[in-house]
Amino acid sequence: MSYTPHTQEDIKQMLSAIGAKSIDDLFQDIPAALAPKSFNIPAPKSEFVVTQILHKLSLKNATNLVNFVGGGFYDHFIPASVEAIVSRPEFYTAYTPYQPECSQGWLQAIYEYQSIICQLTALDVSNASLYDGGTALFEAMMIAIRQTGRKKIILDSGVNLIYRTMLYTYTKNLSVEFIEIPVAHGQSSREELVKYLDDKTAAVILQNPNFFGAIDDHTDIVEKVHKFGALAIASVYPVSLGMLKSPGEMGFDIATGEGQSLGIPLFFGGPYLGFMAVKSQLVRQMPGRIVGATVDSDGKRGFVLTLQTREQHIRRQKATSNICSNEALCALRAAVFVSLLGREGLKELAEHNYSKAEFAKEQLSRISGVQVKRSSPTFNEFTVLLPKGADEVVHRMIDKGFACGFPLGRFYKGMDNYLLIAVTEKRTKEEIRRLVDSLEAVL
Repeated sequence: MSYTPHTQEDIKQMLSAIGAKSIDDLFQDIPAALAPKSFNIPAPKSEFVVTQILHKLSLKNATNLVNFVGGGFYDHFIPASVEAIVSRPEFYTAYTPYQPECSQGWLQAIYEYQSIICQLTALDVSNASLYDGGTALFEAMMIAIRQTGRKKIILDSGVNLIYRTMLYTYTKNLSVEFIEIPVAHGQSSREELVKYLDDKTAAVILQNPNFFGAIDDHTDIVEKVHKFGALAIASVYPVSLGMLKSPGEMGFDIATGEGQSLGIPLFFGGPYLGFMAVKSQLVRQMPGRIVGATVDSDGKRGFVLTLQTREQHIRRQKATSNICSNEALCALRAAVFVSLLGREGLKELAEHNYSKAEFAKEQLSRISGVQVKRSSPTFNEFTVLLPKGADEVVHRMIDKGFACGFPLGRFYKGMDNYLLIAVTEKRTKEEIRRLVDSLEAVL
């Protein structure tokens, strides 16, 4: 058979076989409102012409803006050595290891990644990674539902709205009861959270730092959650763990997060990396794969895929997840990035992020009419209240060369004048001063 799947004669014969006179007849059951406007696509073009078209399209992107946007994804520096290591062909060309005996190097890489995630979160077991921070949080919630046999979830609204939307979307056809608690002065509301805790609660889901950048010690909440037999789930920003109290130290049962900050470029939205770590008693509820270390019959150290609770390996009804692949190359980037930084390097990186954000706060607070919200300590992201709409300000700041932040009115009703500003280690003091000068001019 030729590469061209359907010749005109093929189509004619197929339509004749089913009694249809034309392609339009074939799709007549599809309502006009849902049908594509046209099946006509441009004629084939040469590689040179396609390259020109794509290059022209790429010029529409503003690639020279100084970036102060966060909201869960951050503009961190990535050492060239990360790219050099993960680009080695033995890593770059490999798919998820289905044949462990042939993939010892890959399995060791994932094992090292898991070890790093366990050290970062201070929890017992990590899996081999998930698609992104949102899917990891969904899977954590499902662990709690399976483990407790309950279906009530208490969700802090300080959790990233993208993640909350994913939780609602993924469970649209499941009988999961959500109770969303508004934040109080930027932090989790203890009073409201405790009010809804009972013996029907499967889990309480929190985020630290939360979407507003606020740092919170959730230890007291976790203790109350455990008194009702529920699980406590934390979504965390991995770079912040270089200086903040870890989920394990707060007593959380499960920690998840977006690993993009660990050596993965922003990539216009992915692929990214979801990480997950749990207490040991939850290990058999984890989705995806776990790589373990063992010894062979000669006593040599080796690595194996273990506890693969997927439908290919166990009865479908016993499977914990339909995730059939992970983000192995992204997980490798994270492992290489953290390994190169080391414990002290990660701490130093976190301190740079924190101190530069504090410098930005100080500078911005000098602008007349701008309020830097200080009700809670923050890591590298914080909220400012502007004297005019944040959406308008963001658009005008683009003309001055800045992606100056995320307008919170897009996610939170009544916060149209609030702007979320992120400052990573890449932002210089000079850039911060220029941001302040430009913002003052725009206001």
